Amino acid sequence: MIFSIAWKNVWRNKLRSSIVIASIIIGLLGGIFYLAFAKGMVQQQVSSAIHSEISNIQIHHPQFLINDEIKFVINNPKQKVVKIRKIKGVAEVTSRITSPAMVSSATTGTGVFIKGINVEEEKRITNINTLLIDGTYFNTKLRNPVVIGESLASKLKVKVRSKIVVTIQNTLGDISYSAFRVAGIYKTNNNNFDLINVFVQKKDLANIIGIKETEATEIAVLLKHNNLTTHVSEKINTLFDKEVSENKLVVRTWEELSPVLKMMNEMTIQYSMIFVIIILVALSFGIINTMLMAIMERVREIGMLMAIGMNKAQVFFMIMLETIFLSVTGGMIGLTLSWISITILGITGIDLSAIAEGLNSIGYSSFVYPELDFVYYLLIGGLVIVTAIFASIMPARKALKFNPAEAVRHDA
Repeated sequence: MIFSIAWKNVWRNKLRSSIVIASIIIGLLGGIFYLAFAKGMVQQQVSSAIHSEISNIQIHHPQFLINDEIKFVINNPKQKVVKIRKIKGVAEVTSRITSPAMVSSATTGTGVFIKGINVEEEKRITNINTLLIDGTYFNTKLRNPVVIGESLASKLKVKVRSKIVVTIQNTLGDISYSAFRVAGIYKTNNNNFDLINVFVQKKDLANIIGIKETEATEIAVLLKHNNLTTHVSEKINTLFDKEVSENKLVVRTWEELSPVLKMMNEMTIQYSMIFVIIILVALSFGIINTMLMAIMERVREIGMLMAIGMNKAQVFFMIMLETIFLSVTGGMIGLTLSWISITILGITGIDLSAIAEGLNSIGYSSFVYPELDFVYYLLIGGLVIVTAIFASIMPARKALKFNPAEAVRHDA
């Protein structure tokens, strides 16, 4: 019976209850959308970094990581690639020759990181070939073709078919020079990556620095799903445990390769949840104020209920139920509308091309797909209930302070 009375009391003043419910809905819509938007931005940044820049896992010689010396190569990279491909969850594996270098045009020069790649394997492990804005991805008859980023092309003031000179240290420690022709220009979501990374064919780079084309300084591993990263990393460490223990091989995940990206991924969710909690706390004060006003208008009614036999516990429970019903109604509608809007926008995306340059300069995509795991809806739903219980305590305690004899004589 108390449940029925409490529900009816919520709707005695439809306008006031509707305003409170609407404020809860709008607050949840804003908070949850912000959480989904922030998570979508970070997840896209992670996905972009994995598919364009660092892959899920990379393998190097430990000494190579100290100062990128080309002489520290991975032993038998071809056999290692074959073994890693057999691990469940691995989508593609490739080996590369990577080295710091200088590139220069007729106008200027700059430091870069040059990657000698197996073109067909690279197409399956990175999406650079799909991000070309000019030229081709090594589909050319040019001698010593090179694919560079838009930011680097702009700095060097070059275009497709322009000549650039690569200056690099060979395995003997001498400086080697070679001319390359720009075959294609790509653009990712990260302008800094575009500025310092150039791609050449593995055989061309091997000829310049004096190592075998079959050798490699890096093995990149792309997985079918990012959640498999830790599991596959452990498998690779087990597979080559002897070389790992002898300090001839080091296996690193994307989180180790880019700790800043990992930190941003974790902190974004934490800060967003704090933002949602602040919204709920602010809403709770509005609910408390509304319920206190409702109780002060019903002093005589509450006094009569207590006079005819309703004890203090029942009065307390009734007021609590009214507050909880009000909050949960707004919470359920807010969560449902949030889920619908995020689901739709997660498919259509949000176009931020008007500020694309600013976003790309810090590694973010200009097209965001909001996303939110179902567990967050459950967590926020739980927070709504906790907020409702918290907001109900003060109004309920206020009602208990009424003296039945005085309350029934109260002039409303």
